Amino acid sequence: MKITTFNPLIITRDAESAIKVFEDLGFERHHTKEGIGETSVTDVRMKHPGGYYVDIADGDGEYTMIRMNVDDFEETVEFLLAHGFRKPRHERASKTVDTGSSTYTMLVSPSGYIMAVSQHIKNRD
Repeated sequence: MKITTFNPLIITRDAESAIKVFEDLGFERHHTKEGIGETSVTDVRMKHPGGYYVDIADGDGEYTMIRMNVDDFEETVEFLLAHGFRKPRHERASKTVDTGSSTYTMLVSPSGYIMAVSQHIKNRD
């Protein structure tokens, strides 16, 4: 398992206000992905000139998780499940989502923090 990105993912009912806070801290919008999953979530990836990233997504709650992008999605999910992680109890949150350019799921650690595991797919054959 190779981790390619590791950063906070903020889910909020007021994404634009959160984005503004990070813009004021020097972050710039790196890219935006719209229409993710059943609820058509919009996610904005922000990058700081110092190399830091944060993702901000609209949602129906206010919480922060860790986003971990990896090179092998299935291997990572199996690894984390074997180390005590579990799928969230909420049916919608427990699904694996395929956005066309990435695969994504949420897992909950034994201590309760949420991990958003994703794999960016560059080429699908």
